[in-house]
Amino acid sequence: MAEGTLIAESLRTDCELDELDLTVHRIVRVDAGDPTAGQPALWTLLSFSLPDERAPRLAAQFVGALDVGSWYVDFRTNEETFVVYAGRIFRHPRGDQAGEAAAKAYGLSVGVPAPQLDWPT
Repeated sequence: MAEGTLIAESLRTDCELDELDLTVHRIVRVDAGDPTAGQPALWTLLSFSLPDERAPRLAAQFVGALDVGSWYVDFRTNEETFVVYAGRIFRHPRGDQAGEAAAKAYGLSVGVPAPQLDWPT
């Protein structure tokens, strides 16, 4: 089962996602944003899961739904990690250091604060 977290505020304002076929397990509001990076201070976190075989399709849906800039969504299957930015998907085997480094370097290049590049490996 693939699991991840989506920050609701990371979605474009004109975004509509449907037929996601995922399960939301938890919704939490946290004060975790970085206004200097163009993020609101308060975030809505949606913890979700979905069958592993649907992970690539979900990544494709998120890649067009995320706002440009300092946002990403991450999720992982038992075998792979997906890190999705607006217009860009990083997909690599779990624990692959080169894949992790590439996804984090890209995040830094689009303005994600380094402490926020902390997805589980």
